[in-house]
Amino acid sequence: MSVTSIILGLFLVLNMIFAVFVVFQGRRDIGSTWAWLLVLYFIPILGFIMYLFLAQDYRRVKLFKWGDLDKIGIRNLSQAQLDSLGSPDSMRSLGKIASRHADLIHLHLKGSRALWSQDNEVETLTDGRAKFDRLLADIAAATETVHFQTYIFRCDSLGREVLDALTAKAKQGVKVRLLYDELGSRRLSKRMLRPLIEAGGEAAAFFPSRFRVFNLRMNYRNHRKLVIMDGRIGYVGGFNVGNEYLGLDPKFGYWRDTHLRIRGSAVHSLQTRFILDWNQATRKHDIIYEQELFPEDAPAGEVGMQIVASGPNSRLEHIKQGYIKMIASAKHSIYLQSPYFIPDASMLEALRIAVLSGVHVHVMIPDKPDHMFIYWATLYNIGELLETGANVYLYKNGFIHAKTLVVDQEIASVGTANTDVRSFKLNFEVNAFIYDANVSLRLVEAFKQDIAVSELLTIEKYRSRPLRIKFKESISRLLSPIL
Repeated sequence: MSVTSIILGLFLVLNMIFAVFVVFQGRRDIGSTWAWLLVLYFIPILGFIMYLFLAQDYRRVKLFKWGDLDKIGIRNLSQAQLDSLGSPDSMRSLGKIASRHADLIHLHLKGSRALWSQDNEVETLTDGRAKFDRLLADIAAATETVHFQTYIFRCDSLGREVLDALTAKAKQGVKVRLLYDELGSRRLSKRMLRPLIEAGGEAAAFFPSRFRVFNLRMNYRNHRKLVIMDGRIGYVGGFNVGNEYLGLDPKFGYWRDTHLRIRGSAVHSLQTRFILDWNQATRKHDIIYEQELFPEDAPAGEVGMQIVASGPNSRLEHIKQGYIKMIASAKHSIYLQSPYFIPDASMLEALRIAVLSGVHVHVMIPDKPDHMFIYWATLYNIGELLETGANVYLYKNGFIHAKTLVVDQEIASVGTANTDVRSFKLNFEVNAFIYDANVSLRLVEAFKQDIAVSELLTIEKYRSRPLRIKFKESISRLLSPIL
């Protein structure tokens, strides 16, 4: 037996031992376990390296300190809301829509301590240029603080436009903090940030690595997009910072996304989320709990809302659970938009049950991929819904990146979470759950306008796709738990 054969055999044995003692350790779900077994079996050496980079389990890691929540009073406030929820006075104050969905409010209060508020004004923004013009105007009007958090921050013309606006505010004495994900913003250079820092602003990277090429936490990224001005105006949604979000990338064309501009008490929840993420990234836990970050203002509107965050540090998948609860409550219609559609079995089954129960289920995905494996896995799962009778639309006017769910035109969710395993389990995400007919109707109307530039995917057309596409879908489906 040659030395090469002995070394190869040793590698294979070690790979099997590694699979037994590492992949099966912890409370990893069965789908993810089998996906990693396939990777380790078919690509033993590279698979081992991939596991080290992509498969760490953060559910038992306390990334965010409960003491931070105590300083803001979140634990006491959420418990007080839980205690009062269901009382006659509380139910009357909720209004008809929120009272019909008090169980969903309870779910988010109990599961993720997502505070309830109903004094909010919500503006929906679906065009990139309009969104950034609105945002830049709000930044220019800020007088005390600007907290800016994003997954992707490009070093292009829009990136420079945003950084110039932040730098100008820092020069005026406004406290500016920029938090970005290191992997998503890997091309954001220190040189580009220097003017902001020199003007008195601060910048921090989430989950950084000493060696930017090798990041053992590369599979767990902060995908949240938040901006909060003076604790009074907040933004949350799908737009990152880059020229493609203005429709300037010829590969994607027009970029269709959904973002919310919020005024009211829900902004305090966005502020809290930023504080927790900033503290985790900077390792500072004492510097931004000033009372002025949470100003008490007159009601801005009457929209009921909860800001729900989820991430791999939590045992529960808060946003996914909210989605499933919404879908299960549907009586008439469901409108879902997502650039990726790779739900786990529980959410896919919830949608199928809704269709079979007579609910009109409408799902919209892009007609063009930005990640091939994810797109093929999306097509496989879309087939499952088509077989049941759902309406599926392929958006053809560029690329759709919106993450919206609307049920019965009275409750909705808009945020950063895609309809896939990565967003529900691996990424740090944040969504606004909205209990309001007017906002829900605006989101449905935007969906219907998108239908005009989309193609209805019929079951006949889906079944006639080429054999090579079916093969790619099947392979991608097996890997979908770790995509």
